[in-house]
Amino acid sequence: MAEDGKVRLDKWLWAARFFKTRALAKAAIEGGKVQCQGERCKPGKEPRLGDQYQIRQGYDLRTVVVKSLVDQRRGASDAQLLYEETPDSVAQREAKALQRKALGASGLISEHRPSKKQRRQIFRFRDERNTSADD
Repeated sequence: MAEDGKVRLDKWLWAARFFKTRALAKAAIEGGKVQCQGERCKPGKEPRLGDQYQIRQGYDLRTVVVKSLVDQRRGASDAQLLYEETPDSVAQREAKALQRKALGASGLISEHRPSKKQRRQIFRFRDERNTSADD
């Protein structure tokens, strides 16, 4: 438990296992990905019991309520006791996950560069469009 119940927000997010390192937690807060009641906050902000935070991680947006303050990182089962995610947040996250899963491979975002074969297909497609537009 933190002495005097004072913990920095970046340290609490790290201890609650939302981010792998404190540096990542700090960068997320400074980047506006962590908000307290709809407003941006600073890494040094002291969370209080009952505070509600919106945390954006990748595609997901979680809304959590602070249940306990700790400044040391422990196991995942202990970290889940530090906060409670709102039922609306859980429902929205699951619905969006189902939508992403339904889209499947049709998503346009790629995690890697195109392969040689894919580049050839892109060039061929581009050339076919350019020749048909010139006619």
